[in-house]
Amino acid sequence: MGGIIVILLRKTTVKVPEMKFQPEKCRIPDQRMKPFIDADEIWDHINNAKPTMEEVRAVIAKSLNKQRLTLAETATLISADTPELIEEIKQGARRLKEMVYGNRIVLFAPLYIGNKCTNNCSYCGFRSTNKEAIRSTLEDRELVKEVEALQDNGQKRLILVYGEHPEYGPEYIAHTVKVVYGVKKGNGEIRRVNVNAAPLDIEGFRIVKESGIGTYQIFQETYHPEIYTHYHLGGKKRNYEYRLTSLDRAQEAGIDDVGIGALFGLYDWRFEVLALVRHTNHLEACYNVGPHTISFPRIQEASAMNFDGKYRVSDEEFTRLVAILRLAVPYTGLILTARENAAVRDEVMRFGVSQIDGGTKLELGSYSENKNEAQDLNREQFHINDSRSLNEIIDELLSTDYLPSFCTACYRLGRTGEHFMEFSVPGFIKRFCSPNAILTLTEYLEDYAPVATKEKGYKVIEENLVELEKAHEKINIPEIRSRIEKIKAGARDLYF
Repeated sequence: MGGIIVILLRKTTVKVPEMKFQPEKCRIPDQRMKPFIDADEIWDHINNAKPTMEEVRAVIAKSLNKQRLTLAETATLISADTPELIEEIKQGARRLKEMVYGNRIVLFAPLYIGNKCTNNCSYCGFRSTNKEAIRSTLEDRELVKEVEALQDNGQKRLILVYGEHPEYGPEYIAHTVKVVYGVKKGNGEIRRVNVNAAPLDIEGFRIVKESGIGTYQIFQETYHPEIYTHYHLGGKKRNYEYRLTSLDRAQEAGIDDVGIGALFGLYDWRFEVLALVRHTNHLEACYNVGPHTISFPRIQEASAMNFDGKYRVSDEEFTRLVAILRLAVPYTGLILTARENAAVRDEVMRFGVSQIDGGTKLELGSYSENKNEAQDLNREQFHINDSRSLNEIIDELLSTDYLPSFCTACYRLGRTGEHFMEFSVPGFIKRFCSPNAILTLTEYLEDYAPVATKEKGYKVIEENLVELEKAHEKINIPEIRSRIEKIKAGARDLYF
């Protein structure tokens, strides 16, 4: 086995378009760590939008020019509800994704650390009043076993998930992150640890930042204040405003890589889409950098849930909202999870998704013990609908001309927050991320892939190298090929 070789390229200084956000007129002005959602404003935008074909096309054209949309422009897309207009939006989103992200799909896995929770959220299996839930927290030795099992499957990127409980404070979160980074088995290592956990105060976020986390995710669930209170019946999470401003505190603590999201099905999907854009506006106005990722999970069955289904989102609506989000925020990563079945995931990926999970298991300890063949909702937060292994998903991605990626280079080279914009705006995502995707895929093929997947993978790599060579960007194809050969010879962790 070869040693680790890290090859860094000098950071190029480039002139980029002025990206500082100019806030729209709104009833609630953007202030640091102050609430920013006005439900009437959002509904006014939606109700007043009466889009024509020409207006919809003009908005799509602006997005294809890689400019983020305003609330009014996003509302134009939301209100475009004829089959012809919806199809225009979908095709626009597809073109934009190809322009910005190419055919790359980033892969990760969720790892549940503990399901103790003091909140009483009516839609969640972790809710405090659920007496059927089997509560547990991974001990360090169990956590190490889980990480080793994930490494054995080829995972390089994890998101650690915690209930909201006094035991899962910032010191504990930081400790578990360090444990994960410290696990090395063969050629396996976790290079990127994201976190989905409770809101913290500024000092708490600082403690977690020092552990070397990637993205800190906090989902508002629903952005409508009254509806939020309806679903959140107890615990700290009942405080709408504290949760709403949580990522402001993360930014104040120096965490410039944050992820937002809404749980679709709790309220009208149109409102939630526009609220996600409003949240993006707020972060850009106050901190000059928007969220790194947006998630849009749909509600699924959970133990002891109390949910009437009034606002459930259909597959057709789900595809629409993903396409609209892609157009609204051209440079923001969109995450699609295994809550969705394989057919839905395949369709939605075409219209804007840049990250998916693979080989997902939600029960604590299930990776090392090979559980989850039959899901037990008393041990899980919710039901998943795509239980395929990581290799099955990679094989399918290769068969449909996607380029699977485990790349983590930007985070380790400081290309996050405002710095990330320097690289993403001029098209550096393709210049850096496609070559790095090829290198991380090569690692997977050499270390973990069955023979059939390996053959398919190298064919896809060659096709992508040919396409990159045709590109206008100055991409050093011989250097990429050289690094592929070094990986085959035993080197690991090579990146641009």
